[in-house]
This record gives sequence, structure tokens and C-alpha cells, in this order.
Amino acid sequence: MTTWHSKIVGVVGVALCALTFSLHAQEVWPQKPIRLLLGFPPGGGSDIVARLIAKPLGDRLGHSVVVDNKPGAGGNIATEMLVRAPADGYTLLLVPSGHASGAAMKKSLPFDPVKDLAWVSTITTYPLAFTVAPQSGIKSYADLIQKAKLEPQKYTYSSVGVGTAMHLVAEWAFGEAGVQITHIPFKGGTGPLTELLAGRVDVMVDTMTLTASLLKDQRVRAIAVTSPPGISPVPGVPAIADQYPSMMFESWLGIAAPANTPQDLIEKINKELRVVLAQEEVKQKLIAFGGSPAASSPQEFKARVEKDIRNLKKVVQDKKIELE
Repeated sequence: MTTWHSKIVGVVGVALCALTFSLHAQEVWPQKPIRLLLGFPPGGGSDIVARLIAKPLGDRLGHSVVVDNKPGAGGNIATEMLVRAPADGYTLLLVPSGHASGAAMKKSLPFDPVKDLAWVSTITTYPLAFTVAPQSGIKSYADLIQKAKLEPQKYTYSSVGVGTAMHLVAEWAFGEAGVQITHIPFKGGTGPLTELLAGRVDVMVDTMTLTASLLKDQRVRAIAVTSPPGISPVPGVPAIADQYPSMMFESWLGIAAPANTPQDLIEKINKELRVVLAQEEVKQKLIAFGGSPAASSPQEFKARVEKDIRNLKKVVQDKKIELE
């Protein structure tokens, strides 16, 4: 046998072995519980969604999916744990859209925010909501923009912190309208709502998941959402994109695995997630939580993450927001 022929036989042999291993892994996986990392404490919105998905996904896979809360560093502790974990399908991460705003705001990260993760599927998407106090003199989003143009820098808006998606998306929206509205950042908690209702802040920007119950109880009044054009989860409240088509942003939660996880495992998890998200009980709970069930392909999820990072980085640059 010639040298070149031996090399070809060797390469083919390696490829066949890899394929056999991959097919075998798909056939027998999982053989033990799967850990679903979450970068936030128990009880929050992402934790609720993680546990909502974990039980039926575990039932589908035949082994438990155990939510493992690893809070800290804006979720980056959990992300670091994921990227360092074996790429064998037994460690997953519930990724929030804050992953994209964090990537836009950080001078450096201990991981590549796109390449070091294998993107499985989104779970749910939900817009941000711009709300005012019930008694506010601001009647609509168009009214806010008109008032802000007449009296520059008089009006204020709150977010849950500098560099969060709420902050960057609000700056994006007001930039599209050509107005300056002063940012009042808070560190989460009830501060934004308290100040809004007291009249010391004019507009509150937060996710629909946190705003939905406030709207239901009529504690706040929505004036705009960041949904795609013509789509709004709040009857009678327009999407900003209806007037400013390029201004569209949806928060999301999704599942990722370590980079280099075998593609057949990614596809299997994706397939089972789609079944779970199609279950009526899961769908209704996600809708009640202010979101929409939103399974995607791995490629679609990755493209969404890349687009969000790109858009939010542009906001940071255009508005000269200081990096962290």
C-alpha cells in the first residue's frame, strides 16, 4: 500500500470513528441528570422560566434537568462555568438578553460572548415597555417626544442600571427621535416604580415580564413597547418601530451549551425544547409572564445574539457611554 493511500485510509478511518461516536452519543445521551446553570438568584424572572422549562424538558429526555443558580457579575459567573464545562451535553446555561448588553458594555470578558457558546434555541421573547404613572400628563409616546423637543432635558427616565438593556435601548429610542431625556439609573429593586409613582421620574423603562403585572393592576400606564412594527402585547399601545422602523428590540431567554458540543446533541436538545414550548400549559404560563414562546434554530439564535450585540455596541459608541 502506498504512503498516500495509507494516509487516505487513515483519514477515512478517523472520520468514520468520529461519526460512529457521534451517533452513539446521540443514541445513549443522556445517562445522568443535566445541569442548567443560571446566573441569577432563585425567585427572579429568569429563574421562574428556567424551572418552568426544566421539568418538562427532563421528562422528555428521561433524566432530570436541575436548575443550578450561580449568581454574580451580571450572570458572567455562570457563563464562565459553562464555557469551561465539558462539551458533553450535561451542562447547559439559561442565557438572558443581558448577555448582549453586557458584551456591548464590557471592556473585556473572560470569554468570547458568541464563539465560546453553542446556541441551542431561544425559549421566550418579550419587548421592553415604556410606562408612566397613571396620573402623568404624558398621554402617549408621541406626546413625550413632542414635550421633550419643546423642553430639552426636562424629562427623565429610569432603568435598572447603567449599561443594562433598558438603559441602552432607551438611549437608542430617544436618539432615533432626536431628543435628550435624562437617565436616572437604579440598582434594581422597587426604586424605579416608587420614584415614578411619586412623580420624581417621568418614564420607567423595563421588560414586559416585570411590567405585565403592574399594567394588570393599573399601577402604571404603558405608552410604548419595543416590539416589531404592528405588534404589541398591550392593546392600544403602539410599538416604537411603528414610527421609527429601525428601533426594535426584544429581550429573550434561551438555552446555550459549551462550544464544541456535538451538533447531534444540540439538535436533540433543540428538538425536545420545541416540543416543550408547544405544550399548552408552558405556552400559557410564558404568555401570562409577559412573553411569547419562541423556539428557534441554533443558527437563528446565534444570529439574534450577534445582531443585538452589534446594535447595542453602536448605541454605546454613538452616545459615548463609558465602558465598564
